[in-house]
Amino acid sequence: MNIREVLLGIAIGDAYGAGLEFQDREWIREHVDFSRFINARSSIQVPTHKLKDFIEDYHPWDYTDDTEMTIGVIRALIEEAPFDQDLLVEKWKEEYQRGIQYKGFGRNGHGSMRWYYSGQMTIEEIRNFQRSRPNPGNAPAMRVVPIGLLREDLIDVYARINAEATHPNIKAILSSQCIARSVEFLLVKQGAQRDVIKYCMEKVDLNEEYQTYLSKVEQLGSYADLQGSDFATLCGPQPIEEPYFLPGINGVPSDAKYTTGSVLYVLKNSLDAMDALKKSVCLGGDVDSLASITTGIMAGIKGLGSLPSWMLSGVEGSQYLQNIADEFAEKLREWNR
Repeated sequence: MNIREVLLGIAIGDAYGAGLEFQDREWIREHVDFSRFINARSSIQVPTHKLKDFIEDYHPWDYTDDTEMTIGVIRALIEEAPFDQDLLVEKWKEEYQRGIQYKGFGRNGHGSMRWYYSGQMTIEEIRNFQRSRPNPGNAPAMRVVPIGLLREDLIDVYARINAEATHPNIKAILSSQCIARSVEFLLVKQGAQRDVIKYCMEKVDLNEEYQTYLSKVEQLGSYADLQGSDFATLCGPQPIEEPYFLPGINGVPSDAKYTTGSVLYVLKNSLDAMDALKKSVCLGGDVDSLASITTGIMAGIKGLGSLPSWMLSGVEGSQYLQNIADEFAEKLREWNR
């Protein structure tokens, strides 16, 4: 496993997916052949006054908060200070501000964290907002990949801290732990992809709702054979219904549980990094989060060779990402000596 390839895969899946974020699954399957970058953000079906949140200061091949917050997790892990919620929030804010210094504006995405960065809410108010939501956001899942590379006894503990830093919600916590455990299983233990869902169900102390959901995802057939009821099993009611976002389109909502189930299903059924990216994007909905996780993990398993050169050269911050990956790799070597 090469951590450079993992982090570059995360950024490429994120950046490519960002151009197609919140598009309907059927539209994507009709219009996207993965031969070029497509920026469809101006057609996201939200009220006009909200559309600026998706198109303002966005540029093709920019990575989003998915990659930015993953970098923040790495920054927190390599610090000498204890790994806790406050350190994570500090590192996420530092990385967000670094983006402003580098680009002149804040990076796209961030969900409820935008309120914290803008001073509209305190971090405790953000936590209270997410605490009891039936559909907590998927940020804890999208940024947790590095935690899966730690010692086994730290994974569930640190994944919980990652979630509770912003989303102290049981669905968000379990999602963070499942994604981290999938990383451990596939990249550290080099387990068989076909067993990744079963491994997460064995290792994570799931509640009844989550156990039932992943059991149903595990029973789904091959990706090519997915039909209407299968998409509803995987992604929730289709088209997406409020309060899940984005209502009215077919795809994966911005929801911790459905993002996690979709990630594990794609990982189980992908051949390589490019196949994971395609399968993630073609589910529709919040595809940048989904593609960032799956492309990064599959890049760790199979390398980046399946991705075309125009993706590798197009993604923002390639050298910066490689430098961060090298720092993290050195820290992991220190811990394992």
